[in-house]
Amino acid sequence: MSRLLYRLGRAAALRPWRFIVAWVLVVGALGGLAGVAGGSLHDDYSLPGTGSQQATDLLTERFPALSGADARVVVHTRSGRLDPARLEGARERLAALPHVSTVDPAMPSPDGATALLTVRYDVPVTELAPAETLDLLRGATGDLRAAGHQVEFGGQVPENVTAPGGTAEAVGIVAALVILLLAFGSVVAAGLPLAVALAGLGAGVSGITLLAAVTDVATTAPTLAVMTGLGVGIDYALFILTRHREGLASGMTVAEAAGRATATAGLSVIFAGFTVLLALSGLVLSRVPVFMTMGFATGIVVAATVASAVTLLPAVLGLAGRRVLRRRDRADGARIETGSPRVRRWAEHVGRHPWPWLLAALVLMLTLAAPALGMRTWPSDASSEPTSNTARKAYDLVAEAYGPGANGTLLVAVDLRRSADTEGLRARLAATEGVVSVAPARLSPDRAAAVLVVTPEYGPQDERATDLVDRVRAGVLPPGAEIAGLTAAYVDLSRVLDGRLWPVIGAVVATSFLMLMIVFRSILAPLKAALMNLLSIGAAYGALTAIFQWGWGAELLGLPHSVPVSSLIVLLMFAVLFGVSMDYEVFLLSRVREEWLRTGDARGSVSAGLAVTGRVITSAALIMVAVFLGFALDPGLVIKQMGVGLAVAVALDATVVRLVLVPATMALLGRANWWLPGPLDRLLPTFDPHGHDAPPATGATGAPARDREPSGV
Repeated sequence: MSRLLYRLGRAAALRPWRFIVAWVLVVGALGGLAGVAGGSLHDDYSLPGTGSQQATDLLTERFPALSGADARVVVHTRSGRLDPARLEGARERLAALPHVSTVDPAMPSPDGATALLTVRYDVPVTELAPAETLDLLRGATGDLRAAGHQVEFGGQVPENVTAPGGTAEAVGIVAALVILLLAFGSVVAAGLPLAVALAGLGAGVSGITLLAAVTDVATTAPTLAVMTGLGVGIDYALFILTRHREGLASGMTVAEAAGRATATAGLSVIFAGFTVLLALSGLVLSRVPVFMTMGFATGIVVAATVASAVTLLPAVLGLAGRRVLRRRDRADGARIETGSPRVRRWAEHVGRHPWPWLLAALVLMLTLAAPALGMRTWPSDASSEPTSNTARKAYDLVAEAYGPGANGTLLVAVDLRRSADTEGLRARLAATEGVVSVAPARLSPDRAAAVLVVTPEYGPQDERATDLVDRVRAGVLPPGAEIAGLTAAYVDLSRVLDGRLWPVIGAVVATSFLMLMIVFRSILAPLKAALMNLLSIGAAYGALTAIFQWGWGAELLGLPHSVPVSSLIVLLMFAVLFGVSMDYEVFLLSRVREEWLRTGDARGSVSAGLAVTGRVITSAALIMVAVFLGFALDPGLVIKQMGVGLAVAVALDATVVRLVLVPATMALLGRANWWLPGPLDRLLPTFDPHGHDAPPATGATGAPARDREPSGV
């Protein structure tokens, strides 16, 4: 495979415009096709087999008016009481809006200063354009604001309105450009990884839009995909560029250096990208549609960035020539430093004293991970939004006027063909600890089902709300009855995700271990890499718990108070983080094993590999941390927590893991790092990640050889 990549990289460097034009055509064609035939984003949070899904299915079948999306219009006056006639006029205008099936009569608060109008739609929220629908709600209630009343909006429709994006991406790109410029000292070298990553990103995002035309794609999937794709795309291009500069430093021609960089670092990029795809494929095991589409969407972008790194980058390297070097390094005979003596000395020091450094690093990582033992996962709701958000304002007004439980009512759906005693059920519900009130049963049009609205004492994020759902299900509900509504769905979602976390972890770790064992012909090196990645992930979970759940940094991140870690985060972050963290292991172990095969020195190969990769991995990690922290500015809690968690884990990978745990453990293991039983060695397929299959280097004469000018199209 390295021979094929060598030929591809060399051909691209010699005929750059052919490859560049081809990429422009591909990106343009995909963008045009996405604009014409692409679909829109839809969240699918269906949970087959759960109680809340059974209740929702019954409501959909028997109560069409209650089965769609909802919005809550909260009206408040700071003085006196609200005018019922004015509220009724607003109700009539709301009822006339598109897709509105019914608007419940205004429910005044005990003091008459607040009123709640619940708007029910005949389609789910995924079939509505939330921003446009919210504008219609504002228009229908304009006279209430004109009268001096405060009008806020809550419920599914307002909570699904996403803020305009772009800030996080811009922060990440600017930070990456600055880091690359400092690392390479060349504007051309700094700009190439960004340009190549953005080309792959453009193709990948168009692919997500086309995917949305044939299946539901979660609304947060593109943001997650861009966050991951931008980080790995720049890193992949950076690793190939660094190897290319090393080739130029050794006297190779531009085309030869590009070909050999593609054959070596490019092959590592392919394996690293494949590892990320393996980790993302583990989300399929969650069997939660929204997670599966997040994995597919992110995988499309990662695959596109890998393709751009091994095809487009060699072309632009050929076009750039020796301008990827600093100006002072372009002269004939100039010596270019490709390794870091400081990193080599540090690795040798840790290798001479492995046990103290290993134990100290383990204590640090386990200490950082300890808060995760008390992690509470729960989907985010309006109470986690900034106080400037209308959904948060509506939440607070409802909690103040009607009690916190009014923000998370339980809908008890009853199949009257199996249980007809609704009055007895209502009485038992009202007598249940934690229930404030139970509305009279509402019958379906065919009188085959009923629904009772239960107002609990606790808000949706209160841990006691979960206990209440469990009590009602265990001791109150008769056969044929189940609970729908926000709180019940949250309970089921959290438990489904918790129950499927370990199968996903097992599958991702096992497949990644197998792939690394094939590539590096070793059992202990891949096992060590997997364990260290799990340590980094555990530390990232601990940081999330301390920052968000304990509230140690919530306000700095724009949150009004401490919040639980989102249920969506744990499983999603593991899949993304395991793949991203394994990237560094692939690149580092590739160079260490290359030195081991060349010298046979187990300890010296570690320090040499670390020295050669020190600058590039540090730069790559800084770029990833900058990109991920940029996404911590995103208003969405899931993306915010993902950005923080990924940034923490990558920072630990690039420091504690790479500079302490790797040299310490590999020094202790010695030659056993590369042990593989003979029968297993013969059974496994063989790959060459070091470019040994590529033709011998040409142009290495001690002074840079000159290529002919790259040909045109």
